[in-house]
Amino acid sequence: MRPLVATVDLAALRHNHALAKGCAPGARAFAVVKANAYGHGVREVVTALHDDADGFAVACLEEAAEVRALHPSARILLLEGCFEPLEYQVAAHLGLDVAVQGGEQAEALLAAELERPLNLWLKLDSGMHRLGFSAPDLRDWHARLQGARQVAELNLMSHFACADEQGHPLTAQQLESFLSLADLPFAGRSLANSAAILSLPQAHLDWLRPGIMLYGASPFAGRDATALGLQPAMSLTAQLIAIREVPAGETVGYGAAWRAGRPARIGTVSCGYADGYPRNAPAGTPLAIRGRRVPLAGRVSMDMLTVDLSELPEARPGDPVELWGAGLPVDEVARACGTIGYELLTRVTARVPRRYRF
Repeated sequence: MRPLVATVDLAALRHNHALAKGCAPGARAFAVVKANAYGHGVREVVTALHDDADGFAVACLEEAAEVRALHPSARILLLEGCFEPLEYQVAAHLGLDVAVQGGEQAEALLAAELERPLNLWLKLDSGMHRLGFSAPDLRDWHARLQGARQVAELNLMSHFACADEQGHPLTAQQLESFLSLADLPFAGRSLANSAAILSLPQAHLDWLRPGIMLYGASPFAGRDATALGLQPAMSLTAQLIAIREVPAGETVGYGAAWRAGRPARIGTVSCGYADGYPRNAPAGTPLAIRGRRVPLAGRVSMDMLTVDLSELPEARPGDPVELWGAGLPVDEVARACGTIGYELLTRVTARVPRRYRF
């Protein structure tokens, strides 16, 4: 078997969920499990949180159906709403909570014949300008939808654009915009993503939406996940499959992009971009072997990558290599690659086997 595995610690996941809930006693939470639970495996994650989560949030009906099969009674929030009018019938059959983010979706809902009414979440565009009603339009639609036969509950939601950048002025503006609708009757309100859960108590309200923090990565560019009390849920581990001595001046990898400035000891690792490791990772990106950082050397290949072991002479073929995990935070690797932990976790491909620790 190829020596590469993503090990998912479900106890860490439960710890992170409890931490999110502990930030806002009394609030309920939709655990965000879209994109195959951020690459961790939706079946295992929903099962691990089965008795603890108040609900789950997903991006599309296909994801919602998978979660419903795993949890017959949980509230499941369809974050982007229905993309076609007929999807409202499926949403009603599955018993979903459904976001409504514009007039076309709302009109399609009012024209739908449903087997049971839906819990709706009217989405306010509070300043991100991606999805949602303006505040005046939302007031109009609140009046039109209240009491409609297709509606069981009316709720309010929005999404922060910059809550991960502490002190950003847009965050305060978005919160003010959201709270300006406080005079309207809503069954529940939801605004806080992971960053707001950890840093903005006034945004906690009725329902939290923890996403990246569930998986033990930091939502903040400048704050370490461990310092926030989070535990990494995924460790991506490969193996040193070969070691060779490379003379000074020789190059390593495709494009001859990395050149040894001195005699170098180069290790080849069983992971590449077909596994989800970023091809654009620059030389120097850290990996961990025997508890020590070693730098990436040369371009990432489809199935392999190479590291400079010159400062780790004790390394041997067969040694485990941590791409990220408990000893090497995914956020550190992401920063070196010019991206975020979200992307690295969600792009781990299906050919990488997942193993679960309970």
